[in-house]
Amino acid sequence: MSFENLNLIEPILKALKTEGYTTPTPIQEQSIPIILDRKDLLGCAQTGTGKTAAFAIPILQILEGGKIYDQGPRAIKCLILTPTRELAIQIGESFTAYGRHTGMKHTVIFGGVSQGSQVSALKSGVDILIATPGRLLDLINQKFVQLHYLKIFVLDEADRMLDMGFIHDVKKIITKIPQKRQTLFFSATMPDEIQKLANTILVNPEKVEVTPASSTADTIDQSLFFVEKNDKKKLLIHILNDKSIKSALIFSRTKHGADKITKDLVKAGIKTEAIHGNKSQNARQKALSNFKSGQIKALIATDIAARGIDIDELSHVINFELPNIPETYVHRIGRTGRAGSSGIAYSFCDEEEMEYLKDIQKLIGKEIPIIEDQPYHMRGASFIMSKSTKKKGGSGKKPNPSSGNAPMSGSPNRRFGNKRR
Repeated sequence: MSFENLNLIEPILKALKTEGYTTPTPIQEQSIPIILDRKDLLGCAQTGTGKTAAFAIPILQILEGGKIYDQGPRAIKCLILTPTRELAIQIGESFTAYGRHTGMKHTVIFGGVSQGSQVSALKSGVDILIATPGRLLDLINQKFVQLHYLKIFVLDEADRMLDMGFIHDVKKIITKIPQKRQTLFFSATMPDEIQKLANTILVNPEKVEVTPASSTADTIDQSLFFVEKNDKKKLLIHILNDKSIKSALIFSRTKHGADKITKDLVKAGIKTEAIHGNKSQNARQKALSNFKSGQIKALIATDIAARGIDIDELSHVINFELPNIPETYVHRIGRTGRAGSSGIAYSFCDEEEMEYLKDIQKLIGKEIPIIEDQPYHMRGASFIMSKSTKKKGGSGKKPNPSSGNAPMSGSPNRRFGNKRR
């Protein structure tokens, strides 16, 4: 199955080709025809399954082909509601990528920042609005957002909306949109309140359920570095100065972080470039080409920008920051160790990321071996980790917090580099 088999229009196929996508993920293969058929959809899927593209691609096609929706000034025809600023931004980047050859305009609104630029974008007219609940309600109440012409409503990460206390805001927003619409509802889990909400807002929905990837390839050698946040840069430079590392794809959670890492590595004399949503497509393609040809040793990427990247013989993946969604870890390290070849994945973990690490190890069903004998090992790391685990019902004797060298139960003490003097 390829995207060409899904009856997609040429502008979208062209964009997918530019992004390097050829084969849809299971949720994309199942959801795109249902959405294009204008049916309501109940999707049980987590981030990391390709869910965003599963709804963004058909929405762009429906709106691009539906010029009958143009009533007077440019009106919001699709609303995507998502719980966090980070998710909203990621979804916006996806619409930019897939919709670059269509005439569709979108904008992203979220709280925690001045509303000025968001209001200006709304006033200039948009087809697709991606929003977090609180800021959307504020702008609706200030009359900056009109939803009278809405045709498609997407509720993303519904269970996280519930967990974060946004469900009442969501229900208020639903009362302000037209009853006659297409609704796409996504949730990783279906607690009772979410199931009731789905039953209320969906009409004869088609259900798509996709289990996220949870296993990591046996050909990938995974290692963990406990390191203070401020020492991560020094540890990365130390690792990359190892001549045996031919190429390293390094993941940052943010675009700003990717730029900062790039600047630090270049300053240290390591040839590096970054790819993320703020870079032009030409700049991203050039950086990727330079990386594949060996002109640069390190490529720094955000998760969104790295989608669709397929690099033969990539020796190392380095998680400079652990992802807050465990499935993302599986996708990141899966960039190496492809087609039976071996690969190495290093992950940096500071104290604030301990919870992310536990979620990752729970998902993959094993503990990642720790490299303690490295110059920037975080003192007391294993104690912090075991203490955190014990709080959640873990057991076992506590290691001595002053030693800083007590390995996590079952994890080998591995060597990397020289001790710090």
